[in-house]
Amino acid sequence: MLDIIKADRRHFSDMGWLKTYWLFSFSDYYDPRNLRFGALRVFNDDVVEPGTGFPTHPHDEMEIVTIVLSGEMTHADSMGNKAVIRPGDVQRMSAGTGLTHSEFNLAAGPVHFYQIWIYPDQAGLTPSYDQKTHRPADWQNRLLPVASGQQSPTDVVTLHTDATIYRCALDAGKQVVFRNTAGRGTFLYLADGSVTVHGQTLRKEDQARIATDEPLVIAAGQAAELILIDVPVRAGRKK
Repeated sequence: MLDIIKADRRHFSDMGWLKTYWLFSFSDYYDPRNLRFGALRVFNDDVVEPGTGFPTHPHDEMEIVTIVLSGEMTHADSMGNKAVIRPGDVQRMSAGTGLTHSEFNLAAGPVHFYQIWIYPDQAGLTPSYDQKTHRPADWQNRLLPVASGQQSPTDVVTLHTDATIYRCALDAGKQVVFRNTAGRGTFLYLADGSVTVHGQTLRKEDQARIATDEPLVIAAGQAAELILIDVPVRAGRKK
């Protein structure tokens, strides 16, 4: 199965201070056919204006990952963490039994970031925080794991779920191969450029939801940037 969802099918909300595309049901957007993809529950493509942001609010029982593309976001949470998230940074909060946090744009320009939620494998975890930094060269013409519960390099933020988030930038004419396995799903979001996957073309801000055990060849027709998320197709938390 390879389902390509074009950019214009994303749900768009303009709140003035926040312009956001919701790829799955979120907040006041509800589509029972578009609740999740395996363990992946949320993928929001957000732009927050300067001097604004998300005031303190709660979460629980979710792995929450933020990837900043441009600008910067200032973070504070009930665990005592205070941090600034910039391009190349990956932030992970394990909400577990419950936490509160705020995210504000205190910079002079807009901040563009992805917000990704993945169900944890186990309920009742102690809330925790992790943040790592990468250089663009690290994900040039390769799939770089930036958050994972499957791999444990020191430069990857840890997830409490059987999933991995990759970043990749491809030069025109380059390709990468992702080797999927049975029972898993691959979510692909194209930030820019164009790629082909199994003979089908994705362009800027298109997404693909893929369930196959065949290797995925992702070939760039023009320079491209993408996020790839490997998740269990059927996700369930262990009590």
